[in-house]
Amino acid sequence: MAKGQKMKAREIMHKGTQCVAEDQTLMDAARMMRDLGVGCVPICGTDDRLKGMITDRDIVVKCVAEGRSAQDIKAREFGGELYWIDADADISEALETMEQHQIKRLPVIDTKNNHRLIGMISEADLARNLSDEKLAEFVEHVYATA
Repeated sequence: MAKGQKMKAREIMHKGTQCVAEDQTLMDAARMMRDLGVGCVPICGTDDRLKGMITDRDIVVKCVAEGRSAQDIKAREFGGELYWIDADADISEALETMEQHQIKRLPVIDTKNNHRLIGMISEADLARNLSDEKLAEFVEHVYATA
């Protein structure tokens, strides 16, 4: 990369993000997380567009702890508020979005290709690509209590 040139979201994201379909159950989402070794999966609609995100914590706190059945609840019920970044956005914009909303994973959307989900930026991706100073600032913002 040329000196002074800023990295784009697509350059630091991890590719190959798999979605749980919005009509699949939380049990399906939990199994997918287990099989992929991740703590979060995107929820996608039949149009292959991002509809939300579901975390392992969502399943535990909003389903299991409430005595609900993960086999009966559809992923679409857990979409929640959604934040994402354009694939060509500067990494500083991704960092700002994650810090502002205190999120640890950020979907990357290719707005030039029918708004398709093409990857995810996680804390590990940031750790590999940010200076120690920037990473410490991120951690301070994301893990700060209100």
